Amino acid sequence: MNTDPQLPQKVILDGDPGLDDAVAWLLTLASPEVGVLGITATHGNVGLPLTVHNAGVTLALAGEVGAAVPYFAGADRPLVADAVTAAAIHGDSGLPAAGLPQPTRPPEAEHAADFIIRTVQAYPHEVTLLATGPLTNLALAFRLVPELPQLVREVVWMGGSTAGGNRTPAAEFNALADPHAARIVFESGVPLRMVGLNVTMQCVADPERIAALRGLGNRAGEVCAELLTFYAGVYRERYGLSGGALHDPLAAAAVIRPDLLDWQPMRVDIEIQEGLNFGRTVCDLHGVTELVPNARVAVGVRDEAFFALLLERIEALP
Repeated sequence: MNTDPQLPQKVILDGDPGLDDAVAWLLTLASPEVGVLGITATHGNVGLPLTVHNAGVTLALAGEVGAAVPYFAGADRPLVADAVTAAAIHGDSGLPAAGLPQPTRPPEAEHAADFIIRTVQAYPHEVTLLATGPLTNLALAFRLVPELPQLVREVVWMGGSTAGGNRTPAAEFNALADPHAARIVFESGVPLRMVGLNVTMQCVADPERIAALRGLGNRAGEVCAELLTFYAGVYRERYGLSGGALHDPLAAAAVIRPDLLDWQPMRVDIEIQEGLNFGRTVCDLHGVTELVPNARVAVGVRDEAFFALLLERIEALP
């Protein structure tokens, strides 16, 4: 295992872009602490053909740091449940911004789950899986190779919440979009950190922050500002916030700078029974079950320092 702090941390980005996935991936690609080995797309915010296309668009936006990163198509549907999307939040395309570049190359032929398996086996105990969507690709890889979770350095997932949801009163979208996959991952024994709504809703792209991104004067900053403006109205109307929450970028920051968040070990179970709590992440905040924790859950965040990191790294892009 590589423990040299001077060498980049090996990361696979897995997600369903989606506007905040794209911002998160740009943050990660621009961070010298991280070496992105590949991007694996899944169903979620929009359908798989669009999330795969948007992965290629994001790599093109990143310029030189994205030029050599391969990307892969993965699961086009949940393991068991019916598919859900979030086009009302992310737009029909998933990336509602003008003047976006086209992908510079097509996706690889290999399935995302096979790429995850091959890469983790090539670098045992070194690869972090940063997941910002439904966990279907990871669950498929873990089921295909049952010993794989013990070879992963860790999974960092933007999903769930210690409290309520955003797609239903009980469930956060990424958990609801494939709760059976989330349960597989949470029960696999993989080292796991969860960045949920309880912290991401504290990190808001208000008008001042959007202006700061736009003021960077580069294309990446302008695109990030436009994307985050798109869903600000929903957050104002539904939650009374001054802008959209920076869900996925905070999960990326948790990989780059884990000290920006406070972490608590706890038991997290995923509700897969149909009903009002379907997709809920049941977090044992106070240890009442006396079960062994299976995750470290983010319970606090240094919001200003996080946004300063985001601004600094996006500024470094074209």
